[in-house]
Amino acid sequence: MKVLVIGSGGREHALIWKLAQSPCLSRLYCAPGNAGTAEQAENVPISTEDIPALLAFAREHAIDFTVVGPELPLALGIVDRFHQEGRSIFGPTQQAAELETSKAFAKTLMAKYGIPTAPFQIFSDVQQAKSYIDRHDIPLVVKANGLAAGKGVIICKTRDSAYHAIDQIMRVKVFGDAGAQVVIEEFLEGEEVSLFALSDGTSLMPLPICQDHKAIYDGDQGPNTGGMGAYSPVPSIDVGLSERLMEEIMYPIVRAMAAEGRQYQGVLYAGLMLVDRRPYALEFNARFGDPEAQVLMMLLDSDLLPLLLATADGTLNRQTCRWREDAAACVVMASRGYPATYERGRPIAGVTCAPEVSGVVVFHAGTARRDGQLVTSGGRVLGVTARAPDLHQALERAYQTVHRIAWDGVHYRTDIGRKAMERR
Repeated sequence: MKVLVIGSGGREHALIWKLAQSPCLSRLYCAPGNAGTAEQAENVPISTEDIPALLAFAREHAIDFTVVGPELPLALGIVDRFHQEGRSIFGPTQQAAELETSKAFAKTLMAKYGIPTAPFQIFSDVQQAKSYIDRHDIPLVVKANGLAAGKGVIICKTRDSAYHAIDQIMRVKVFGDAGAQVVIEEFLEGEEVSLFALSDGTSLMPLPICQDHKAIYDGDQGPNTGGMGAYSPVPSIDVGLSERLMEEIMYPIVRAMAAEGRQYQGVLYAGLMLVDRRPYALEFNARFGDPEAQVLMMLLDSDLLPLLLATADGTLNRQTCRWREDAAACVVMASRGYPATYERGRPIAGVTCAPEVSGVVVFHAGTARRDGQLVTSGGRVLGVTARAPDLHQALERAYQTVHRIAWDGVHYRTDIGRKAMERR
């Protein structure tokens, strides 16, 4: 089977790495890919936004199945276009992907169908948003309505910071058109987790629960990023709570989408806050998380390709899935300055040392090759991911490898998984 993966980040490298192990595979492509995907697939220089070119490539190369990694092509309707030509593709339609592309839509849907979420209001006017802030207790959370690469959520602990967030999002437009509307919601204090499931529109297959680290600095300080590290399993989540999360969040949102005529097929990713073990949905995403995908692919003991195919063709209930009884952890190595401005083209040393540490895979994100030299080409550069019998060993192996890799301006958090270790 010929498979095309769309995307260029660590998530896509992890999907490529796992798909390359499938006995069903005959040829694997990645558009546009990175230096890591080039080791297991043929990179194709087509932007994730160029849907006509991606469709033409799939047609001309007789691609049997396409897997969409990032959110932007989903927002642009790539699944709809492929379906119009009768081509098999993994991911939700443009209408279904609105669950991620519009926080206002998602929050309104949750309120309509009784899915627990923080109280909120939606604003298109700066002054009305600020008047709302004047009337409500602090802290508050201000969110850009549209796609902002995981950076459009600002926790505001003072009214001045909330006013500033409104100005930055709606007036300065630091997130572009994504800030035409904002969602302001009450701040919830608790434990944040990432919940994933495959959905074929009717059946759901839960995946292991992960915990992400959004903030750029240790101790969850600084601005939000796309994610600086992740691990699974989460020690505080037992089997009973896992089942509750599915019953109270995932199944209801899939049923709600179906009732709205937006059947959801693809990965469903819920960002949840647990307040005294009671779940609240913070947001939904229409694709695998990054870096959670790296962790999940390391733990998956089944062939990924049949699972994705069954999700796309509505036969997920015929599939079973095996997971390793191990732990996995990913530490993201980023460029200095990320998530703001950063330099590119810095030579990277030490990646070839990774195989010396048992159970470690270095997934590439913002990397390229220049005159044979591996160099940085993005904000998040590498996701050093380790699998081991327990989380302590997985983190130890990941950081052991991180310390062997270097470039001018490298930055990473040193406390990935620390909260989990303190709860042991």
